[in-house]
Amino acid sequence: MSRGIEVSDRLKSLLTKDARVVVLTGAGISAESGVPTFRGEEGLWKKFRPEELATFDAFMANPELVWEWYQYRRKIIHEIKPNPGHVALVDFQNHFDEFHLITQNVDGLHHQAGLRNVVELHGNIRKNKCIQCGKKYESLEETIQGTPPECRCGGKIRPDVVWFGEMLPQDAIRHAFEVSERCDLFFSVGTSAVVHPAASLPLIAKRSGAFVAEVNLEPTEISHVVDETLLGKSGEILPYLVKFLKCAD
Repeated sequence: MSRGIEVSDRLKSLLTKDARVVVLTGAGISAESGVPTFRGEEGLWKKFRPEELATFDAFMANPELVWEWYQYRRKIIHEIKPNPGHVALVDFQNHFDEFHLITQNVDGLHHQAGLRNVVELHGNIRKNKCIQCGKKYESLEETIQGTPPECRCGGKIRPDVVWFGEMLPQDAIRHAFEVSERCDLFFSVGTSAVVHPAASLPLIAKRSGAFVAEVNLEPTEISHVVDETLLGKSGEILPYLVKFLKCAD
């Protein structure tokens, strides 16, 4: 597994228990589990662009269609498991005294792998909320049946994800900025670093004095800025780094 992976001595030296570590993950880590991007799907959904379905206006105009699309996505994700990259981040969590995981993904695979206190910038497709009273529903078993279901207040229940044109959860993004500003080591994993405000986080960490490393299949917009770029699959590189965590205990 370690063949071809080269990690600098500087990065290895920073993998100590007292390091304050932040990891930002994007679609790349989930793609290694088989999570599709949902662009160009087969069948009915091939006729639609995500931008035409993942909006509040689309939901209000045709709630049945949007709900069925998300049910389709949930069914796929339900059958997918965390990969070694997700599992390695659990080792990170258990090793560092201060560890924060921020993700742009909505699939819930980090939770499924065993990570705690995950900051989900774009929400979680496995969860739902009422558009009227805001009540959160952790599972569909709590809801009244329907397409889409209705809350007890009479409001429609929607997926608890951030749609196009919506603001990110303010508490989540505030926390993400705060921990990025004070960390010693920042990892950008499986993200193209072009979608803001998440793309700003590694740059904020860098300006605040952190060592910034990216793990990605190919160079990104921030490759010329970060301290170290590790090219390859996160499911191979992150478990390789875990070896150095254990040596540092």
